[in-house]
Amino acid sequence: MDVIIKKKTWTPTRLLLLGAAVLVLVLAGVGLFSTAGAAKLNVDPERLTISEVTRGPFQEFVPVDGVVMPIKTIYLDAPEGGTVQRILVEDGATLQPGQPIIQLANTDLQLEMVNRETAVFDLMNNLHNTRNLLQQNRIQQLNQLADIDHQLQEAKRVHDLNKTLYEQKVISRQDFLQSQNNYQYQQRRRQLTRQALRQDSVTMRLQISQMEQSVGRMQANLALMRRKLDDLTIKAPAAGRITSLNAEIGELKTRGQRIGQLDMLSGLKVRATVDQYYISRIFPGQKVEAAVNGKPYQLQVTKIYPQVTQGLQVDMEFVGATPADIRRGQSLPVRLALSDQTQAVRVPKGGFNQKTGGNWVFKVNENGTKAYRTDIRLGRQNPDFYEVLEGLKPGDRVITSSYEGYENMGELVLEAKHE
Repeated sequence: MDVIIKKKTWTPTRLLLLGAAVLVLVLAGVGLFSTAGAAKLNVDPERLTISEVTRGPFQEFVPVDGVVMPIKTIYLDAPEGGTVQRILVEDGATLQPGQPIIQLANTDLQLEMVNRETAVFDLMNNLHNTRNLLQQNRIQQLNQLADIDHQLQEAKRVHDLNKTLYEQKVISRQDFLQSQNNYQYQQRRRQLTRQALRQDSVTMRLQISQMEQSVGRMQANLALMRRKLDDLTIKAPAAGRITSLNAEIGELKTRGQRIGQLDMLSGLKVRATVDQYYISRIFPGQKVEAAVNGKPYQLQVTKIYPQVTQGLQVDMEFVGATPADIRRGQSLPVRLALSDQTQAVRVPKGGFNQKTGGNWVFKVNENGTKAYRTDIRLGRQNPDFYEVLEGLKPGDRVITSSYEGYENMGELVLEAKHE
């Protein structure tokens, strides 16, 4: 009896062929992957910027342009309106306290001054006349009182004499009573006269006091009026340099109109506008550095303005000596420190970061023939350097120019092109 023999599916020959095919596919895949991962590009090194990684002082700062200003400025406004009659100083002149600047003319104020002076003189004349009349009246009353005292003494003498004679029955009772009544009348008359004199004296003092107070008030008004006339001569309130003087002969100035400003000579400051991105990192006392004619100067933040419009406005003053060759209104670039200065590994800033995001860089080999893609990690930055945290060490050389067109490369072959 015959037995059916099944044909084997996986014969040794088939297994060898399958293994060979798989090996070919694996090798092809590895070769393809290796070629894609290590894509190369020939680049002329003259088109690149190659920088060296260094270790040195590093500080975060923001560069801003400031404007040189005086530490203190006094604005000069016209306290009274008038026509410019004389200009007594030149714009930019250095003034002393109280030195006249501009002379204004105001006929209305002058006429009002004359009227008030006349009113004061009239009131003072009335006071003088009233005092004389009251004094004359008092003299008359004193004369009247003296006459009454004389009559009282005479009536007393007659009364005392008649009393003695009446007791001795020399005169009649009628004569005694008549002298007694006259004596009592003169006593009452003297009492009423003295009372009237006291009351008139009080009234006179009150009237004179009221008139003197009126004169005093009018004299105070007159003094105020004189000061208003004096304000027509605009003077320097302190020592300083007059700037922005805005006046012409014959020009009408209204009260409160700006005619210039007085810059104090006590020193200069720098005012700058910082991007509001740094608003939380700006504080009074913060260090600032400026270079004037190649010489460094130190400043510090003294005032931060609360209003934030197109940026944060700050004032900075010089610490120590102030540069002698800077002027008001001059533009001065300054560096506002955002951190203390420390030692760090640093790489110069360049366009490479736009494509890499600070995650990798092309590192040049020792002989400068190739540059390999190397992973790195960057930290802080300033306008000059990036701080390197990982991936590079001092002495390494990297390409810091733009990586436009190189971002998918794994290796750059640095070969100069020869014409």
